[in-house]
Amino acid sequence: MRTRGDLDLNLRSAPQRREYREIYDRIIRDRPGRVLDWGCGHGHAAAAFHEAGMDVVAIDHDPDAHEGEEIELPRYPGMTALVTPQPVRLPLPDDSVDAVLSLGVLEHVPDPTGSLLEISRVLRPGGTLYVYKLPNRFSYLERIAKAANMSYHGSRPEDTLWTTRSARAALEEAGFAVAELRRANMLPLTIPGRLVTIATPLIWAVNRLLSRVPGLNALATNVEAVAVRRLHGGRS
Repeated sequence: MRTRGDLDLNLRSAPQRREYREIYDRIIRDRPGRVLDWGCGHGHAAAAFHEAGMDVVAIDHDPDAHEGEEIELPRYPGMTALVTPQPVRLPLPDDSVDAVLSLGVLEHVPDPTGSLLEISRVLRPGGTLYVYKLPNRFSYLERIAKAANMSYHGSRPEDTLWTTRSARAALEEAGFAVAELRRANMLPLTIPGRLVTIATPLIWAVNRLLSRVPGLNALATNVEAVAVRRLHGGRS
């Protein structure tokens, strides 16, 4: 669901790791029961939840996998993930998890609406979906990356770009009540290097401050949402 190259760069970058830590800590503080790390990649989020004593299931997509196959995550000894060849269907029963994390995943799936409905299916009523790293359609950094012939969201056929309005509409259509919705990240975070690592606390503080400025944050990199599955889901 996420490219390995993207994940490698993210995990080398101290500012990006700082954001990941903020996301993990937010979910850990909420203390949900069983958490699904949807599109787990290397498994860094699942490993953080496991270390915090949480019940976590990690799932990733592999078109060549056997349905329900379980694989080890090499970067995190003892951690495993379920893999599925299905681009939408999840190998989990109805109402079987209490929270789902989509961390840089929803924008890469071929059928976002179908995937949100499937997430709603496996979430118990009242369960929480955390969506992070949705690419903002109006991001100035994405425009710079495109102009510089660098990697940017929208370059792949399956990529989708989002706004706060389209994110709300998609979540509500799939049977979720949106509890939080915001734009995030005004500064680039995926920059490795020793000096960047030293400056990470300052970079992160300025990034968060700028992301809260109305008007300016319309050009932020990401859209984030926290949504709760309603008692009755979206369309079947």
